[in-house]
Amino acid sequence: MRLQFHQLSAHLERSLAPLYLICGDEPLQLGDAAKAVREAAGRQGFAERELLEQDAAFEWERLADAGRELSLFSARKLIELRLGARVGREGSDALCAYCADPPPDNLLLILGPHLEYKELKARWVQAVERAGVLLQVRQVEGRQLVSWIEQRMGARGLRPEPGVAAMLAERVEGNLLAAAQEVEKLLLLYGPGALDREGLTRAVSDSARYDLFDLPDAALSGDRTRVQRILRGLAAEGAAEPLVLWAIARELRMLTAAAFAAQKGTGQLAKVFADHKVWESRQGLARQALKRLPLEVLQRLVSACGRVDRQIKGVERGDPWLGLARIADVLAGGGPPQKHLG
Repeated sequence: MRLQFHQLSAHLERSLAPLYLICGDEPLQLGDAAKAVREAAGRQGFAERELLEQDAAFEWERLADAGRELSLFSARKLIELRLGARVGREGSDALCAYCADPPPDNLLLILGPHLEYKELKARWVQAVERAGVLLQVRQVEGRQLVSWIEQRMGARGLRPEPGVAAMLAERVEGNLLAAAQEVEKLLLLYGPGALDREGLTRAVSDSARYDLFDLPDAALSGDRTRVQRILRGLAAEGAAEPLVLWAIARELRMLTAAAFAAQKGTGQLAKVFADHKVWESRQGLARQALKRLPLEVLQRLVSACGRVDRQIKGVERGDPWLGLARIADVLAGGGPPQKHLG
């Protein structure tokens, strides 16, 4: 069975399938969908959760073993399989075998934030669709984004006047996470109730202004043009250079730790994300950045942050904003570090 994101809630209220595959490149909806399945599973008595983190060295026998093993703490168990590499023939065989006879006391949740479009035609995906639910989340744009914001506001108790959701959609530039954050901000400022355009204008930054935390997400997603636009906006507003450096360096330290773990084959990316407090809705962006930035590049970028820090303090000559722009551009996929940071 295939579902769209807006159909998931009603489906979970009616029934619970034995397995779910949630994939797509929109991190907020992917995280929300996964959370909804977990909560529904919890209400149905799946009290234990077993996490399987798939990488290139993953042993697919672990999936069958997880299905056979009885839960230590409850009669029912949720198995969460996070795909981080190509499934391949061995993985396809393992998933098809699981789908052919799903254990009745287990629920399998498969998360594939970067599953390629052609992979959706694979044999194992078809097996999942026959035995359970396939949900693909997509970027929300245009009128769909306006409707999404209206629904989000309504769910949080806000009643926007006509045109308010459209104004917010224009300001967040299609970023659902930013839109969700703005809705929460509006709720904190005004509480539940009616919201007019004047209230939105007072609460939300002008479209020429950018919140500091927009920068890391734009860089992780590889949007070079937006990264430079945000930096120009921050510089024009007189944003503190140390704060901008902190926002970039924090992401680089997290990515470096994650890349080191992946290189060692530890398969502990989930622990790295937890240690660095990376929200589940942002983990897809981090994985996307890790695919294009090897460990040695990340280490050079961290060193470049140290150079910018010395420039900010006046210990070393140079323009800190230029250094920040170069670091952020490489982080967003703008070429080898020696070209930009030499």
